[in-house]
Amino acid sequence: MTDVEPMPSARPPLPLWGAVVVAAVAGALMAFAFPAAAIWPLVFVALALLLPALMGRRIGGALLVGLAYGLVFFAVQVSFTARYLGPVPWVALTVVEGALTAVALLPITLAYRWLPRAWPRSRAIVLPFVVAGLWTVHELFLGNWPYGGFPWARLGMSQAQGPFAPVASWLGVSGLSFLMVALAALLVEVVRMRGWRRPWLLIAPVLTALVLSLTPLFPTAPSGDMRIAAVQGNGSTGYFDEREPYGVMTAQTDATRAIGDGPVDLLVWPEGGIDYDPFQDETTARRLTRLVNEFGAPLLANTATERGDRIFNTSFLWMEDGDATQLHDKRHPVPFGEYVPDRDFYYALAPDLIGLIGREYTPGSNPPVVRVDGVGVGLAICFDVIYDEVIRESVTQGAQVLVFQTNNADFRGTDENLQQLAFARMRAVETGRSVVNVSTVGTSQIIRPDGSTVASLDADEAGALLEDVELRSGLTAGVVLGPWIQLVMLVAAPGALIIAGLWSRRRG
Repeated sequence: MTDVEPMPSARPPLPLWGAVVVAAVAGALMAFAFPAAAIWPLVFVALALLLPALMGRRIGGALLVGLAYGLVFFAVQVSFTARYLGPVPWVALTVVEGALTAVALLPITLAYRWLPRAWPRSRAIVLPFVVAGLWTVHELFLGNWPYGGFPWARLGMSQAQGPFAPVASWLGVSGLSFLMVALAALLVEVVRMRGWRRPWLLIAPVLTALVLSLTPLFPTAPSGDMRIAAVQGNGSTGYFDEREPYGVMTAQTDATRAIGDGPVDLLVWPEGGIDYDPFQDETTARRLTRLVNEFGAPLLANTATERGDRIFNTSFLWMEDGDATQLHDKRHPVPFGEYVPDRDFYYALAPDLIGLIGREYTPGSNPPVVRVDGVGVGLAICFDVIYDEVIRESVTQGAQVLVFQTNNADFRGTDENLQQLAFARMRAVETGRSVVNVSTVGTSQIIRPDGSTVASLDADEAGALLEDVELRSGLTAGVVLGPWIQLVMLVAAPGALIIAGLWSRRRG
């Protein structure tokens, strides 16, 4: 034991009741770091409160602290789910994600217990980076399980309007989350170890802050432009909206014709922008063919399609000759929204709610990219924007621009559309690609590769965005290294924790 790095006291810095209150406050602050408030510095304030609240706890206490944080955070973050269906889905999602968060944060408590015992000199640098790795593992856990996961609240995504976003173009969103947590954990240790008396303790946090602040965007190569019209029809596309036959398609068509007679390379409609399956309904097919011939440009549209006894959420490129062989099916249908896993079990619990979900969408397997005159257009349908592998596959298969189609009608008047838009903005930065994010009811935007906005349509407004959208080629380091960074985190952080646990037991 040395005077430079003293062994911390086994006593937790806060009583359990105080730690629970502090964790709940941290959850609220963390939620406000995301849109609509988007006060990104609150990420660090929340972490500075939560990490000490986890220190020195027994397993039961750590789970209680993690649960307080998770419940408050998700209660605020996903409150949009109560917009039409009432409190049951909101409470259910909050409780499930809050409980999973509590379990996933438990290793951080163990890290604060075991690493200083096993390696007393680890506190200044190794411990904070292990904590950051374990946080990243917690995000990956929530993002993949259960039922495909819910990667909606990764800390890196809070930087859509923050200064650290360019880091994602080098390390991916998970790498950005890792460095943000590392900075907070390093600063916590500086305070705990009275770093103002030992200036060398400031070297690691200062270097981490400089990396976060000064990293430039990873360069990609300009490769021309494409004149794209993104159309927001503002039709009746909500689950409980009253609809007229072909009403949604009529609203989209009217908004499309508002762009005038100028040249267009690609028309883009949002998710659910067509009422009926054009591969089954001849009237829909004729209207689509008439429209694309009127503008002399193919239409990228979306609707529910049937193939045999299976239903897909499908985006397709409709050509002037009526051909629509290029299509992409949504990879991750939303559980309890687009299908019901273990339907019999959940129907017994909430028959009225489960009974509303009549369709059972099948996950797609075709590539998330179509080609327009040789230009690769990458796709992600609605919540697929939050899944790394969908975005990565589109770019590695040659996408020079990304198009995200969504239907936010069931969340009118909530923060959901702004949260999803922030994810789209981060994808632009991460991949070095322009993004066309088009919604049925808003907010729709065209976004540059640096994350800045080219043009925007507010929510509940019918209209179209017509812009020369920059095309880019080449892969960013974030796209190439992102999955490897995640793999390293999944192996190294738990591995370091296990070794520390075994070694600390040997040291008594």
